[in-house]
Amino acid sequence: MKVLVVGANGQIGQHIVKQLKNSDEHTVRAMVRKEEQAEELKKKGIDAVIANLEGSKKSLVKAAKGCDAVIFTAGSGGSTGADKTLLVDLDGAVKTIEAAEEAGADRFVIVSALQANNRGNWNEKIRHYYAAKHYADRMLEASNLNYTIVRPGGLLNEAGTGKVQIAENLDERGSVPREDVASTVVASLSEECTYKRAFDLVSGDTFIADALKSLS
Repeated sequence: MKVLVVGANGQIGQHIVKQLKNSDEHTVRAMVRKEEQAEELKKKGIDAVIANLEGSKKSLVKAAKGCDAVIFTAGSGGSTGADKTLLVDLDGAVKTIEAAEEAGADRFVIVSALQANNRGNWNEKIRHYYAAKHYADRMLEASNLNYTIVRPGGLLNEAGTGKVQIAENLDERGSVPREDVASTVVASLSEECTYKRAFDLVSGDTFIADALKSLS
């Protein structure tokens, strides 16, 4: 598949782009906001496009043209206010979903948050963030796209282990390296057990490929 990565300059996004570039199965197009970011990627031999999630849907359609799949791993970041969270994590995601449909990209994988589907388990301090993820996920589920929703726990910058725990609902809190989130997202692209499915993700004892197959 040719895969558009939205949020390619983010911490998870950079891992995803690297893995897709090294893949024998997929090719990658990285979407970034700044010219210098695009130039840096092009120097590494990576197809890069410039578009802004707060901009027009038309620019997102253009970015997704010719792609078979879209991975959405963008976020406003922890240092911004609730307004940016709504504009990027919610409206930006929904615009990307609409753009993927319009551009003809059938497959869509989104990085959400652990238990975003369960209001009773939202972190009180960042309820706006969970609300944005919750409704973006619901809009994806209501779309015509072949979706997968990956809901990781607390994100770590340590090296990935390649082993995770996956379930449609994990009540206990947990964490997971960003590298393992990226590996799970990339593996999900062509794993039919993840089609039209949503799941929580934390570190565990099962290899990623086997964990994904356990969803069947």
